[in-house]
Amino acid sequence: MTTVTWSFPTTVVFGNGSINTLGDHIKRIGATRALIVCDPGVVKAGIAERVRKVLEGAGVPASVFDRVDPNPIEPNVIDGVAAFRSHGADVIVSVGGGSPLDVGKLVALKVTHEKPLAEYDDATGGDRFITSNVPPIINIPTTAGTGSEVGRSGVVTLEATGRKTVIFSPFLMAKAAILDPELTVSMPARVTAATGFDALTHCIEAYLAQGDHPMADGIALAGIELCAKHLPRAVEAGADLVARGSMMKAAMMGAVAFQKGLGVCHSLAHPLSSEKNLHHGLANALCLPAVCDFNNAAVPDRIERVRRIVDLTSTSLSNALRALREKIGLPNGLAAEGITKADIPKLADKAMEDACHRLNPRAVTRDDVVKLYELSL
Repeated sequence: MTTVTWSFPTTVVFGNGSINTLGDHIKRIGATRALIVCDPGVVKAGIAERVRKVLEGAGVPASVFDRVDPNPIEPNVIDGVAAFRSHGADVIVSVGGGSPLDVGKLVALKVTHEKPLAEYDDATGGDRFITSNVPPIINIPTTAGTGSEVGRSGVVTLEATGRKTVIFSPFLMAKAAILDPELTVSMPARVTAATGFDALTHCIEAYLAQGDHPMADGIALAGIELCAKHLPRAVEAGADLVARGSMMKAAMMGAVAFQKGLGVCHSLAHPLSSEKNLHHGLANALCLPAVCDFNNAAVPDRIERVRRIVDLTSTSLSNALRALREKIGLPNGLAAEGITKADIPKLADKAMEDACHRLNPRAVTRDDVVKLYELSL
């Protein structure tokens, strides 16, 4: 029997107003000066200033770094390292969606690791170069999608390759993740829908992925239930803190579950972001139905179990997902976002370079990837 390792180490603080516990966690880890990593939207929403005031109230001087792109690029990380050093920071507080949270991890990495980011690429075994001497990180999500707050990887588009690249290590995990539903109520409906579908995709792909991880499977199924029940309400009634909180739980659970692995949907989605600047959650939403049909041949029982959770009345999981997608106001295919058949060859090349498909329950070829893109148009 193969030996496997299961781990769930992150401290997670959940609840309305839980942002006010931030100072306690800073003191617990012995930090004294914070760099807040966020994006312009978090600043515009007033959330960065709210976090800064909580830190200052706890006696922790804080500087705000907000030069993070919607799909993070390598210069975001390099600029963040300069801001960290300029402030004399000893802790990173990442605030926002997956992009600032990912950049925060990679800033922490590069503060103490001198190799180019490309050499830490998980697909080439770069995790072996990552050691424990990174500054501590505290993550505060303001969206409910990526689950990056409890993840151990950062995703960035590298300058040398133009490819969205996963950099992975347990040493990049946060010392605490603070999940405050009140911070998500300002999310627009479309962003809520796209990020929520990202959480759902994480849970579904983790459950379908190759490997033996019963803890991840159980968490993934529970996350799917939360998405099916609460995502439409979170989109329709953004001030509903129960729905918002439930989606935050689902996003966090999806990221815990996908330590088991993901699948070809993410390999399709990553180049759609790096090449066409498509929102990652939206890219997943538009590709997931075709992927589930493709995977049905390999894991029909699991596909059926997910169908019963998402929509018992639908004839297939793919139809259930399309109906949910329509209900929450997302488009019905990639063509609606400007993707054409002419884009597919380059996208397919990038998708095959992406490591996520390696744990897909059904092996994929480049021809399969091309067909999946065509079916998702």
